[in-house]
Amino acid sequence: MGADHGSMLLVYAVIAIAALILLITRYKVYPFLVLIIVSLLLGLVAGLPMDQIVKSFETGNGNTLGHIAIVVGLGTMLGKMMAESGGAERVATTLIGWFGEKNIHWAMMFVAVIVGLPVFFEVGFVLLIPIAFNVAKRTGKSLLLVGLPMVAGLSVVHGLIPPHPAALLAVQAFHADIGKTIAYGLIVGVPTAIVAGPLFALLIHRTIKLPDENPLAAQFIAVKPKADSELPSFGITVFTILLPVILMLVGSWADLVFAPKTLPNSLLHFFGTTDVALLVAVLVSFWTFGAQRGFTREQIQKFCGDCLAPIAGITLIVGAGGGFGRVLMDSGISKEIVGVAQSAHLSPLLFGWFVAALIRLATGSATVAMTTACGIVAPIAAASGTTVRPELLVLATGSGSLIFSHVNDGGFWLIKEYFGMTVVQTFKTWSLCETIISVLGLGLTFALAAVV
Repeated sequence: MGADHGSMLLVYAVIAIAALILLITRYKVYPFLVLIIVSLLLGLVAGLPMDQIVKSFETGNGNTLGHIAIVVGLGTMLGKMMAESGGAERVATTLIGWFGEKNIHWAMMFVAVIVGLPVFFEVGFVLLIPIAFNVAKRTGKSLLLVGLPMVAGLSVVHGLIPPHPAALLAVQAFHADIGKTIAYGLIVGVPTAIVAGPLFALLIHRTIKLPDENPLAAQFIAVKPKADSELPSFGITVFTILLPVILMLVGSWADLVFAPKTLPNSLLHFFGTTDVALLVAVLVSFWTFGAQRGFTREQIQKFCGDCLAPIAGITLIVGAGGGFGRVLMDSGISKEIVGVAQSAHLSPLLFGWFVAALIRLATGSATVAMTTACGIVAPIAAASGTTVRPELLVLATGSGSLIFSHVNDGGFWLIKEYFGMTVVQTFKTWSLCETIISVLGLGLTFALAAVV
């Protein structure tokens, strides 16, 4: 009975995901509604008790929004202040000046790798998207050519390189050396980001036509370009954008600087949390991008209010994606997927990648995939007495956690909405970009294993 029930659960999951894609793409039903309906139906057929189905969906929805809603809200305010003051324009023109219009896709990737190191993918995304919109407008290039290298850079550091939170957790689980993990992560990550970002973007942007009007881009692009003297300086702009990144880095070093449980240590940790770091940056931006540029308090208030309306829909959809992922977990489908991986008897590196990839496909979250996979793979790797370096296990698991982002991943909806793409276009660009990162990351990890 158990095995049959398990197989049926996997079948239900496949049908649910297919129904989601069909309803959204073919029948144009609003994604937020589809995600709720399919989640509830999946809970019913998978045999979750009726009183638990709604609770499960709400829990997943709440957990996702608890993090993302605040991040997207504060990040959008910071982006709006940067746009209105001309800061995004300043960064765009400076990058174009340094790299040249021809190489702007390389510039976006490197900026993303630097900004993405200490912050979650969504945080890096909302910090950088105003710059991407401005660069695309300035150069007249497709947002895909500018934006894909950016999200590829963010994604690679998210999955492979500490001090990123998910990668840091994997380092602890596998007892890896953090310095070596960062070094190996860069050796594997940089070529991977180059192929999945700038090179893939050069190939794909010609075949995908984005709509001429992007309502979200309008939020972040100044209506009439300002004179150079009216723009904030490059230094002030970069300081304000990187302030949350700096605070999070300092927070992650708190234990090295002050003894744990002391007041200075607690303060650094407090200001290093995503929400507080972004809040501080927004408040600083009211001065650097607001008061110093001659905006009144009323104007700043209006910018903050205006920029939140367009992100309401995205936020709801992202939360509903989290609810769907939670129903998959609570109904036992995620567990079945792990069982499939364990019965496959693979080499430790491939096993780490495979488990993380399956959990990613089931739950949609790279962070959940990486943390869950570490918990499964670490004891098995230890018991098998493998000679594989733990740092490489971190990279293989991280690569697996990034595979094929689809409808149950908040990041999928974030990118679809901001880039103004259809679901199918998002599959062809973002989902494929993630899969390239995942497969190439695993291949380069194997190559590195042969050398070190």
